[in-house]
Amino acid sequence: MEIKDKVAVVTGGASGIGLSICKLFASKGAKVVVADIQGVDEAVEGLKAAGGTAAGKVCNVAKEDDVVALMQFAVDTFGGLDVAVANAGILRDGLLLKVDRETKKVAATLTLDKWQQVIDVNLTGVFLTGREAAKQMVNLGTGGVMILMSSISREGNFGQTNYSAAKAGVASMAVAWSKELARFKIRVNSIAPGFIGTPMVLKDMKPEALEKFKKIIPIGRLGEPEEIAQTAAYIVDCDLVTGVCVEATGGMRL
Repeated sequence: MEIKDKVAVVTGGASGIGLSICKLFASKGAKVVVADIQGVDEAVEGLKAAGGTAAGKVCNVAKEDDVVALMQFAVDTFGGLDVAVANAGILRDGLLLKVDRETKKVAATLTLDKWQQVIDVNLTGVFLTGREAAKQMVNLGTGGVMILMSSISREGNFGQTNYSAAKAGVASMAVAWSKELARFKIRVNSIAPGFIGTPMVLKDMKPEALEKFKKIIPIGRLGEPEEIAQTAAYIVDCDLVTGVCVEATGGMRL
């Protein structure tokens, strides 16, 4: 699919990887809908200032009504929906158990609240985004492309029970949906970034953990958000790609 003149919705689109995807898609002539819980107006203004076509809508992807309204907004604003990128995500890292070194007893556990927050946004939010995008694409009869943001952590990462579980689920959903939606000319893929220098990673990950991971990335550095945007553009461009998880990790393995 050539993205020029196509309508693309990007959740989590006001910063980090999502904003980079919005910028690249807009530079290629797409009509971009930026969805996020904050920073939407600033992101849209920036895209327009750079010569792009964009609109924005505040959306909490964990809320069904918000996602339904988002996809309808895209259709009402630009007359269609061709690409949906389910990128919104959060981190709430923590060990399953914290054991006191002296007593050897469990001192704390990963809270249900931390578990549920991540599942609500990173898994349920992707489900709602994909479901509502697919509904619009099928009703419009024009086909489309959906990209779900997974992660290298889908393999199971230390201290990320909630995040790893959600991202593994995202990769599986992409495969399932690619099979279900192929007859409607809708392609579905996921992207598994490695450690990318986004505000979320740089702010929320403990510095010692970040330094540890930098040392085991074969290319010797964090990825850049723009590199994940390039991966998303490749998925949109190549009509043969569906039902796969494209890794963009710098060669890193957990």
